[in-house]
Amino acid sequence: MERQADYVMRKVEDRGVRLVRLMFTDVHGQLKSLNISPAELETAFEEGMFFDGSSIDGFSRVAEQDVLAVPDAESFQLDASKDAERIASMFCNIETADGAPFEGDTRQVLRRQLDAARDMGFEFFVAPELEYFLFADGDPSTPLEPLDQGSYFDLTTADVASSIRRRTLQSLEHLGISVEYSFHEDAPSQHEIDLRYTEALTMADSVMTFRLIVKEIAAEHGVHATFMPKPMANEQGSGMHTHLSLFRGDENAFYANDEIGLSAIGRQFMAGLLHHAPEITAVTNQLVNSYKRLIPGFEAPVTVSWARSNRSALVRVPSIKRGKSDSARIEYRSPDPACNPYLAFAVMLAAGLEGIKNQYVLGPEAPADLFKMSPSEMAEGGHEQLPNSLANALDRMEESDLVKSVLGDHLFGWFITNKRREFFEYTTQVSQFELDRYLRNI
Repeated sequence: MERQADYVMRKVEDRGVRLVRLMFTDVHGQLKSLNISPAELETAFEEGMFFDGSSIDGFSRVAEQDVLAVPDAESFQLDASKDAERIASMFCNIETADGAPFEGDTRQVLRRQLDAARDMGFEFFVAPELEYFLFADGDPSTPLEPLDQGSYFDLTTADVASSIRRRTLQSLEHLGISVEYSFHEDAPSQHEIDLRYTEALTMADSVMTFRLIVKEIAAEHGVHATFMPKPMANEQGSGMHTHLSLFRGDENAFYANDEIGLSAIGRQFMAGLLHHAPEITAVTNQLVNSYKRLIPGFEAPVTVSWARSNRSALVRVPSIKRGKSDSARIEYRSPDPACNPYLAFAVMLAAGLEGIKNQYVLGPEAPADLFKMSPSEMAEGGHEQLPNSLANALDRMEESDLVKSVLGDHLFGWFITNKRREFFEYTTQVSQFELDRYLRNI
């Protein structure tokens, strides 16, 4: 780490950087930052930079104001903006004044789980598929105006946002964030960019940078980008399908040459993920709006199930290319792009590791199309449903020893309390649907 810090300081000097942005993430998954001059960089590496944590959601209570932002030199990036020669950024770990990991830091939550995986001999790799919408503006008081009426993979004049997406890809590549796929999604003005597999902490940092870049590039073009899970009622929502695997050194621990291409470890991990899925859903789908997406008929999962080619299942086992055993993985399909990626990756990993530690047995594969099954048929087939509201998801989370142990008492209590407040505020609102349906008829 000292060598990397030295490299960063030399790079900052050689490139004439005028400003260093120190970034961190609150519990909501909102990116925060403070700026320092290059002259303060050595002090930041050695001692951290104090700031008032009581002003950040989920960080400190009033009596615990001062915390330290300590930059992670491994996350160093040169900004992709017009001032790329002048601005650099790094993600920070948040520590207490005595140098201990701060319990309100979500990045530290993921680091703890990655350490737990390493203690078992594993490295955790992820690859999220991030979906989002582009609209003419971000004014919630006016009807949404998509930029196009395109659909899957369209490359026509209908996809007027292609240049915006292309510019986004260029910026991501400039920052060292590798993209595997990019295309127009199914809904009007909906896009997807899939990030290339890497270890989970780097990927969580990349997701935070990705969301920032998407919004910045959209704003440069005079439009608005949103990662809201379900902005349009009659169109599919935006998900963050996440591909997961464990490695032992250079070997993919999920691979086996059998009918589904998964080892015993891979099956146990998937069984753990399925078993604990209802408990972790409030973390992977943290908004009231998230549950407008998790309904039948819009390509999002609603049941706790797994399958190979069946995209209605919660967990999918993708096909493995011939001679590509390293690509063995599972795809977890419920998360949405509004989540805090540090917390989401942490609870997914913890659930899977529970399956390995306790040798959970994987149940049978789901039938062809779960969307066509009635609730009674699902129950008879042993397919539990995911929580259908934030309130129900919080109920399951509050009962979970697993999630509490992953988040820690501070974050767990804060998350439950504040998300219950969010749901209460939602239930007090009178919607346009209610006015249209009842005002004149009741």
